[in-house]
Amino acid sequence: MTPPRIRVAAYVIRRHPSPALLVFDHVDAPEAGTQVPAGGVGPGEDQVRAVLREVAEETGLTGGRVVRRLGVEDRPHPDTGRPRRTTFFLVDAPPDAPEAWEHRVGGDGAGMRFACRFSALPLAEPLADGQDGWLGSVDPRWA
Repeated sequence: MTPPRIRVAAYVIRRHPSPALLVFDHVDAPEAGTQVPAGGVGPGEDQVRAVLREVAEETGLTGGRVVRRLGVEDRPHPDTGRPRRTTFFLVDAPPDAPEAWEHRVGGDGAGMRFACRFSALPLAEPLADGQDGWLGSVDPRWA
């Protein structure tokens, strides 16, 4: 049996002026759908650090604060079918976060462009790969 890939995902919430979730779209691959920051945890890496790193890498946003762990989901990758285990975290957005921006990814994903924005809650459309499945554990009105 193949061990699952260990991942984290972030629900970065801006509370004012009204509740909104940080989401992004791949500018050059719109078929990927709207997503929240998520990705792999390195060997020996703390999950809290990993989730803040993923937020920064995929959106450029720093200064968020992890509030709590929401839950763990075991689901295969939608394209490859490989097992993965994702821990979802609630993160408070920094107070000076912009409403919307474009971020160019560096490092391993160099060149990818993500259109980032805060989307009003509850969401009008579901997120890619069922990533919105834990929003109800933050606030039942967001399920």
